[in-house]
Amino acid sequence: MADTRPLTIALSKGRILEQTLPLLAAAGLTPAEDVQTTRKLMVGGSFAGQQVRFLIIRPADVCTYVEQGAADMGIAGRDSLLEYRPHVYEPLDLKIGRCRLCVCGPKALVEAGAPERGSRIRVATKYDHLASEYYLAQGVHAEIIHLYGSMELAPLVGMAERIVDLVETGGTLKANGLIEETTLCDISSRLIVNPASFATRKSQIQPIIEQLRQAVDQSDNG
Repeated sequence: MADTRPLTIALSKGRILEQTLPLLAAAGLTPAEDVQTTRKLMVGGSFAGQQVRFLIIRPADVCTYVEQGAADMGIAGRDSLLEYRPHVYEPLDLKIGRCRLCVCGPKALVEAGAPERGSRIRVATKYDHLASEYYLAQGVHAEIIHLYGSMELAPLVGMAERIVDLVETGGTLKANGLIEETTLCDISSRLIVNPASFATRKSQIQPIIEQLRQAVDQSDNG
């Protein structure tokens, strides 16, 4: 029996949404109202004459909504995919939201050198698994202090010696006396798809993937 529900697409709130909307428009995905100003968390829309709906949620929750099947598709940062490792398809790099995941610390500490093997360090981050894996590979005992934001404050008040966080321009680091020590990986936003949805609704999902692919190519060449 065909699934008659509107195809559901989870979008990340915040800075990424501004870069997402032109891609959606170029691909023919049209929200019924301004998703940047509405207070609604679910907004209707259309694609090629069919109804779709958009969920406007926290970036960290997009992976969960798609993995659990509450959304058929979504747009999530590579940082979330690497940290949470959801069981989803990742058919397309949208090449927006580009930044890097870095280890950073106070200038004097970083310039003194990386922690030695066998040493202990406190690290503030919201990327617990990625930070733990990195320091484990370095042979350093890392105490992970989970924070949801304002990572740069942790070294300033003596709570941590390093942070692991996203860096775009480095302006906030510089303003707080921090510098980058190393880059763990480059980050961009990806289109993700629930595997069950792809199996049962491929005729609806595949055209969206292709239209978004064309939009990304045009944006890259433009």
